[in-house]
Amino acid sequence: MAMTDALERFLETGKDWQRVPVKGSPGIFVVKAPASRGRSASLLVEVNPVGEDGAPTKRRGLMLRRRDELERFRRLLEDKRLEEVLDAIERLNPASEEGGEALEI
Repeated sequence: MAMTDALERFLETGKDWQRVPVKGSPGIFVVKAPASRGRSASLLVEVNPVGEDGAPTKRRGLMLRRRDELERFRRLLEDKRLEEVLDAIERLNPASEEGGEALEI
């Protein structure tokens, strides 16, 4: 129940779009989404890889509201075709500081 209590407290007191890390799980964050016309404020899970300094590497990561969304993304990420497309893109894109040298075609 400690996690539920902490999440309830964050939902009540957190600022809109505030991101807090999940202890012991680098790259997993809880984000408070603001209320809108027909919806109360809610919590999201953001999955965003972190660098050596522990800070997120992307401005925004993958945002999830429900477990079924996670399962759909898992199936997509396991698709072999995704790897093929990324390999082709890496060969075509110019080298970046993170990616090292350009691949020979």
